[in-house]
Amino acid sequence: MLLASAAAAPERPVILDGNTATSYAELASRSGAIAAGLSAAGIEPSDRVAIMLRQGSDLAAAFFGALAVGAVAVVVNELLRPRQVEHILSGSGATVLLTSSEVTDRLPRRLETSARVLDLGSIPDQGDVTLAPRVADDVAQIIYTSGSTGLPKGVTVSHANLWAGMRSVTTYLEITSEDRIAALLPFSFDYGLNQLLCAVGTGACLVVERSPVAARIARTLAEQRVSVVAAVPPLWLQLIDTESFSSKRLDSLRVLTNSGGKLPAAAVRALRRSQPGASLVLMYGLTEAFRSTYLPPDQVDRKPDSVGQAIPGAEILVLDEDLAPCAPGEVGQLVHRGPTVALGYWDDPKATARVFRPNPMRPAGTPDAERVVFSGDLVYRDDDGDLFFVGRSDSQIKTLGYRVSPDEVVEVLHASAQIVEAVVDSEPDEVRGARIVAHVVLRRDGSLEALESYAADELPRFMRPARIETYEALPRTVSGKHDAAAARGARG
Repeated sequence: MLLASAAAAPERPVILDGNTATSYAELASRSGAIAAGLSAAGIEPSDRVAIMLRQGSDLAAAFFGALAVGAVAVVVNELLRPRQVEHILSGSGATVLLTSSEVTDRLPRRLETSARVLDLGSIPDQGDVTLAPRVADDVAQIIYTSGSTGLPKGVTVSHANLWAGMRSVTTYLEITSEDRIAALLPFSFDYGLNQLLCAVGTGACLVVERSPVAARIARTLAEQRVSVVAAVPPLWLQLIDTESFSSKRLDSLRVLTNSGGKLPAAAVRALRRSQPGASLVLMYGLTEAFRSTYLPPDQVDRKPDSVGQAIPGAEILVLDEDLAPCAPGEVGQLVHRGPTVALGYWDDPKATARVFRPNPMRPAGTPDAERVVFSGDLVYRDDDGDLFFVGRSDSQIKTLGYRVSPDEVVEVLHASAQIVEAVVDSEPDEVRGARIVAHVVLRRDGSLEALESYAADELPRFMRPARIETYEALPRTVSGKHDAAAARGARG
């Protein structure tokens, strides 16, 4: 993919990083040099190569260089701490950790690992790419989840999975070589990596912005005339609360996308008001299948709380506990089938068997048997076939005899217009079974009293937070999602 784009337009910029531009020819050459360096270090096809580098052209080149020698890329977020990095290196069986002193010098201690640490600075800047033979179902990458509920686990992804995800997204977002795509999310996150793949797959340009500060991001979007922006809910919530984004029309913006969590309907409307000239695409995905659904832009104003229908090339089933299809309006588990279904969890057959299961509509032993992903997410369809996210089957709060979706409570809190962002979880309670706790960031003119009054008016007693904690900012995982466990710890 990279070589084809480099041959078609070698001088076209593929990555803009501040004042530094990297052309397609330069990225291909750097990838070839890294591939040669890995081969010289003894890396063979199917060996795992961990890559922990600063987001940008070096990381992109290392990713493609690892694939070029037939290795399995394991992208490690540079913000992780030693214990998490060691868990990933050990769990993946990485032979080599490709990194730089710029990254490792920031760690609080030296890594304890059997992987050989290879400094990027020891590899020549240029080289020719020699591709190792690979087939579609060979493992390309192990993607480690963000680990917000514990240590991360690895999802095994094939070359075909990466290709299918790129092709599907570039199709429904209509990405072309004329686009400038913002890289705001880490490449270690499947949503973030797809920005790189979509750019390279279409000959587009990727604009890297590492700052978490919303005002800085808005400035980069304007100065670099970005046309495509992908973000997770916490980042969108910050942007729509930032004057330079919410009050200034950025006429280069063509499409905005949300995934990695539900964006509350009130925030969807605010985002549409902030940048009315850009199309907004609401999406739902999970690492085990990358992307499952999207809501076309012409439906967003009518159904701001929907995640739409299956992406091109996939089918979404909604099944009840007996594995029978649910009727419209009936809540069931989202089950994904299609070419983006991953190979399973790395070196964890028990977990793989729980989530990657035979399609009950095409069971094992039949000529068209296949594996599908049981997401654990609860959804329902409306009469048009559009899907609506209800919550996680394993994160619902059992309180006062009722099952409560934290996302439904968050939706109501956002509708109060008093908060910027919120996450809802629970704590044990002898009488209720569990007590609902909301962690929120108030708007600049927001009032905790007004929020509590609104919740009392709009939520039934069993759904009402027993306590609302306020923060200057909510903790996030390294992929940018809200971290409920860290929020509890911050107050604990």
